[in-house]
Amino acid sequence: MSNAFYKVPKAVNEPILNYAPGSTEKADVKKALSEMRAMEIDAPMYIGGKEVRTGDKVRIAPPHDHQHTLGHFHRGDETHVKQAIDAALAAKEKWANLSWEHRAAIFLRAADLLVGPYRARMNAATMLAQSKNVFQAEIDAVCEYADFLRFNVEFMTDIYKQQPPYSPAPTWNRVEQRPLEGFIFALTPFNFTSIAGNLPGAPALMGNTVVWKPADTQIYSAQIIMEIFKEAGLPDGVINLVYVRGPVAGDVIFKHPEFAGIHFTGSTGVFQNIWKTIGENIHNYKSYPRIVGETGGKDFIIAHPSSFPKQVATAIVRGAFEFQGQKCSAASRVYIPSNLWKEVKGYVIEDLKTFKMGAAEDFSNFINAVIDEKSFDKIAGYIDTAKADGQEIIAGGNYDKSKGYFIEPTVIVANDPQYTTMCEEIFGPVVTIYVFDENKWEETLDILDKTSPYALTGALFCQDRYATEAAVKKLENCAGNFYINDKPTGAVVGQQPFGGARGSGTNDKAGSMINLLRWVSPRTIKENFVPPTDYRYPFLGES
Repeated sequence: MSNAFYKVPKAVNEPILNYAPGSTEKADVKKALSEMRAMEIDAPMYIGGKEVRTGDKVRIAPPHDHQHTLGHFHRGDETHVKQAIDAALAAKEKWANLSWEHRAAIFLRAADLLVGPYRARMNAATMLAQSKNVFQAEIDAVCEYADFLRFNVEFMTDIYKQQPPYSPAPTWNRVEQRPLEGFIFALTPFNFTSIAGNLPGAPALMGNTVVWKPADTQIYSAQIIMEIFKEAGLPDGVINLVYVRGPVAGDVIFKHPEFAGIHFTGSTGVFQNIWKTIGENIHNYKSYPRIVGETGGKDFIIAHPSSFPKQVATAIVRGAFEFQGQKCSAASRVYIPSNLWKEVKGYVIEDLKTFKMGAAEDFSNFINAVIDEKSFDKIAGYIDTAKADGQEIIAGGNYDKSKGYFIEPTVIVANDPQYTTMCEEIFGPVVTIYVFDENKWEETLDILDKTSPYALTGALFCQDRYATEAAVKKLENCAGNFYINDKPTGAVVGQQPFGGARGSGTNDKAGSMINLLRWVSPRTIKENFVPPTDYRYPFLGES
């Protein structure tokens, strides 16, 4: 029986290990890479705590070595979606009624398991199956994910502490935060292992039960996430992991009366279709579902004429090409003033000449492969079109998928700020630069603001504080995460809650209290200690 107001451990960001030559962490992850590459996994679904295998096996391969087999996962169908929903609903009451400190303990334990005994394996899984270099994997799959687990617990307690400020005698007013009525659907992307773990984990922490469908290309690391949850003591049925095609899952889930919400990261088009489908089925649901989504981006860097060229160039190189540009926050369009262009161009080309590209297992490679053949073909198509249209390509422009899905980091200089690659999301190692007249700063800000339907991240480089203030105000609606004199990637949990508006999503800020509030439904309770015994109010008396 609880008889204390518990204080959880203070959340702090997990330190990023550097994997320097001779370091213990480098030896550990190299050992894990060797062992995991040499074996083939048989990845089951997890429904109601049971491993489910269908025999319909789908091959898992490294994007940078697509002839190598890492293992197989078992493809499910609509029956498995129904089973997962039933398992989530069966687990709901017991999980929702578990005291919050026990839910917190499970997720705090998961964080410590992740950064301890699972660290090398989680990094290796993300490197092998998602083709991330070790540093990008460490930032994502270990540090950011641990931050989500720990900070979410702290944010949960902050939410529970929020109570009405006043209770006049003889009453007591209070608020409780109930989990949503029904089950949550988590639909997660390939590009961040941390997001894949957080999207089902955040609603579960708040007392909800979840059906989780990861991207096929992230299933390898999703298996390890489930291992961690199980070892941390997550009860059966709280998170149910299914490997079905998106339309199969949607056809069952979005028609179910107990559907309570979706936690989504993926493309804008898919999210808009999901929203439409939910609207068409709204009369079927017990409650109005919560729709939480982080979608696409056409993220920008704009440099003021007062900027320092080397800083701008470094932001372009890191912001556009880390993890092959497969970040929804990646710099994809850049606006450079004419007075800085020569220097910026020189620095960018100089840096790109030093890039090495190849397998993630080779730690000297800064660039690895894009995620799959479909993505490769799409990105290559944009490059080919730019060449055909006469756009200048000052770096890269080549690609090869004979061994892995490799695309050179490519820099296009567009002669029109409305050129296709300045406007459309590419999601690959391609950045387009438009050089503007240094005397047309205000006009260029207008062009930037009106060019894209997205509003996720953006970066301003400027040394003039008056110009900085004016630009921040002018661009207030075109980026949910805005950076001054920094690249537009690398949001840190607890420091820069992440999310955008316009076509980039609902801006419910993963890694903040804002997001967790979407997974609870508050109930206010008023208790009267001395109830009235006469219906008459004073105004009824005679003068």
